[in-house]
Amino acid sequence: MHKYSKDDILHICREEKVEFVRLQFTDMFGTLKNVAITTGQLEKALDNQIMFDGSSIEGFVRIEESDMYLHPDPDTFVIYPPSIADTKVARLICDVYDSQDRPYEDCPRNILKRALKQAGEMGYTMYVGPEAEFFLFLRDAEGKPTMITHDNASYFDLGPVDHGESARRDMCLALESMGFEIEASHHELAPGQHEIDFKYDDALRTADNIMTFKMVVRIIAQKHGLHATFMPKPVYGIAGSGMHLNQSLFRDGRNAFYDPDGDLMLSKEAYYYMGGLLKHAPAITAVTNPLVNSYKRLVTGHEAPVYIAWSARNRSPLIRIPSKRGSHTRIEYRSPDPSCNPYLALAVLLTAGLDGIRNKIEPPPPVNRNIYSMTDEERLEGAVPALPNNLYSALKELEGNRLIREALGEHLFEKYYEAKMIEWDEYRVQVTRWELEKYLNKF
Repeated sequence: MHKYSKDDILHICREEKVEFVRLQFTDMFGTLKNVAITTGQLEKALDNQIMFDGSSIEGFVRIEESDMYLHPDPDTFVIYPPSIADTKVARLICDVYDSQDRPYEDCPRNILKRALKQAGEMGYTMYVGPEAEFFLFLRDAEGKPTMITHDNASYFDLGPVDHGESARRDMCLALESMGFEIEASHHELAPGQHEIDFKYDDALRTADNIMTFKMVVRIIAQKHGLHATFMPKPVYGIAGSGMHLNQSLFRDGRNAFYDPDGDLMLSKEAYYYMGGLLKHAPAITAVTNPLVNSYKRLVTGHEAPVYIAWSARNRSPLIRIPSKRGSHTRIEYRSPDPSCNPYLALAVLLTAGLDGIRNKIEPPPPVNRNIYSMTDEERLEGAVPALPNNLYSALKELEGNRLIREALGEHLFEKYYEAKMIEWDEYRVQVTRWELEKYLNKF
């Protein structure tokens, strides 16, 4: 990640003949927004003088408090490659400030910064490595997405079976030109499903990178005549798309989760952090799995985690401890999906983990057998609870969890809860094709 000054950015834009700059920010649902300016307005933008109407953004202020300001983060400056934009266009990711020049408390990026500040006060820096999956679908003659997957390949297949290989290649090249270090790119389990993994970074940069990643994937897919979706479960009967989040804390330049003398070579802090995640998992799920559709993925049979447990040996629990140790020691939280707002997701995960460290919350013993093969009685005997099985249940868990609500901030929680309850009610009253096929002729 480059460190840029205001003068650096102005100089680069003059030298590279940049025509437009996009000032990007995110609403509470994780939708990328932007205000586009010409380079003639760039100095004004870098002086934090670009204003927008906050009352028009989901989860932001009321109409009588609508004046908001964008504060660009100079270190997020990047020029888009030609595969993304036909003209010279740059971008800056921004924090949202209110009219009194204070960080706006409901800006998702500011919410994550608050959580990171708490970690910093405890001596920790959070690092995160995401594993985001997505589907590629064909488009029809009018350019609208179909439900026809782009191929019938599976795990790690390659061309000619993997028809998405060329699109993935161009996605990787575009991301690398924007500063990403791509670690792996491959076909996933389901037909038309793909994964591109990029190197971990500190939590704020990782959240920024997830937003950029999703934008680039969609744009490149469109240029290949495809539609990319991060919807968790677009197709019944096959695997859905997850976004595993590998987390670690560093203190004084060393991985705080690693202890060569600890059980499994994990430190007490790692166990306590894991204990906090497991304790607050039901409430966290309302943020990491934010759609009605998210819970169509969180079912047994397609590798998605359903049960609140951990293991260093198998992939069926919510938390897995990968085998690498030393500086690579990490906790893999497996339930999130790529539709979530990454700033909010990382904020609530970090808050829960820090609560575990503060209060020395011990996790239960590991579950080292395949939980999916266990009977209900065995899971009950082993005290293996399940995640919420629908959005309504997850929202109720969030409503009752003071710590996770405080991590979001009360105003954003209220707006988020209200919007998601409306979403649930709209879904609940729908008459689906399944119901018609099941009941119309029978009753």
